[in-house]
Formats: sequence, C-alpha cells, structure tokens
Amino acid sequence: MSSIRRMAPLVLPATSRHTATVIFIHGLGDTGHGWADAVEQMKRSRNRLDEVKFILPHAPTIPITMRLNQTPQNGGFPMPGWFDIKALGYSVDSLGAKSVDEDRPGILRSQGYFHGLIQEEINAGIPSDRIILGGFSQGGAMSILSGLTASVKLGGIVGLSSWLLLSQSFKDLVPASNINKATPVLMGHGDMDPLVRFPLAQDSEKALKDLGYDVTMKVYRGMEHSACLEELSEVEAFLAKQLPAKGKTEL
Repeated sequence: MSSIRRMAPLVLPATSRHTATVIFIHGLGDTGHGWADAVEQMKRSRNRLDEVKFILPHAPTIPITMRLNQTPQNGGFPMPGWFDIKALGYSVDSLGAKSVDEDRPGILRSQGYFHGLIQEEINAGIPSDRIILGGFSQGGAMSILSGLTASVKLGGIVGLSSWLLLSQSFKDLVPASNINKATPVLMGHGDMDPLVRFPLAQDSEKALKDLGYDVTMKVYRGMEHSACLEELSEVEAFLAKQLPAKGKTEL
C-alpha cells in the first residue's frame, strides 16, 4: 500500500451550470494555490469559461534528489512533487538516452492519481470529452503523459514548460485503442528556459508528432521557466475552443 498522503485538491467551481472540467497540475515545489490567481483571471475574462470547474491538485511532499553533474543539490529534502527529479536541467539528449534516470514508479503513481481524478468527474456526470488535463513544468509533463495514456477520450491536453516523460517506454503505456491520438495537445515554452531547456521541448514535440499526435507548440521569446500573459491568453483561448459553452443545451 502506498504511504503517499494527499490533500484534497483546490476546487474553483463553475460560475454557471457545470458542464466541463479542467484539471490543472502545478510544478515542483508549488501547490494548487500557486495557479489559483491565473485561473481566476481566465474565468473572469470574457465570461467564456463560466461552465468550467477547475480542479487544482496539490502534490504530496516527497524527497527530491535534484542532482547536477552528480553533485547533490537538494539532498533528498522533501517538497511538493509529482515525482522525484534526479537531475536538474534536462538536456536535448534526454529523450533518446536509455540511461536517463527517471522516477518511473513516482511518475506512474501520479499518472494513476490523475486518471482517478478524471474518472471522478465522469462519475459525476461530466463527459470525458468535456475534461481537459493541463499543467506547468512537472505538472505539464504529467498532463501530457497522463492525458495521452488515458483510457477515455479527453477534450484537450495542455503542457506548459514541459517535456515528454518515459519516452523510451511511452508507447507501451498507451491503451490499445489510442483513444487520444487525435486529442489536441497545446504545448507552450520559453526559448530561454534554463531548467526544462527549449531544445528538449522541441524534441518532445517532434517525438509526439512522429507518433501521430495533434500537437501545437507556442514559443515565447525571451521567457525563462515561467508563464507570461500572452501564454495564459493562448491557454484561455484553447480551453474556450475545446470546451464551448453549452448554455441550456442538454449534455
């Protein structure tokens, strides 16, 4: 049995009839509260997301190794994380290196958690194609992996400042139906990101497109490992397009 303890997610309810859900996953060392202001801003803008409930999960506190050139940077100090980071500064070679030390058990544990959150929304009456999974950094990487390996058809996937996890075995995690092969994936990245380097994002985009996925990459010049207003506007537009208001129309 897992000893991981989880807090209940932060939930920002729809401001009108709830017909769609966005699950947005924060990055390393953060909590769901770190993205609450950005979400509230999107909800206030043009009233296009009135029917969307936002779920902002909180990562469990786990030891984070964080090594750079084999020198301990974090010493296993516990912080909120969806999986352990063994090395700081992913390189362009990461996708093709079989020796990359990824926390596969932690990644798959979080994948299962997000699949569970999706199923809870479905059980509550939200069609799976009215659910979007998204996130930033670690959370964006988890949204891409968990979204494309979900067994139900999602409305979209968002990965900001992120990359493709478990690239060597990713295809083995995809359901036989590959039901999300045509699901739109929005990736956003700063070309000056010193942590999740831009070439890694480009390689991730290419790897996913080579597998036949519908990926759009938005590049923000001069942006480091963060989000900007232009990027958040792109995300808002993507959510509004993929989750159009139903009004009084029956689901």
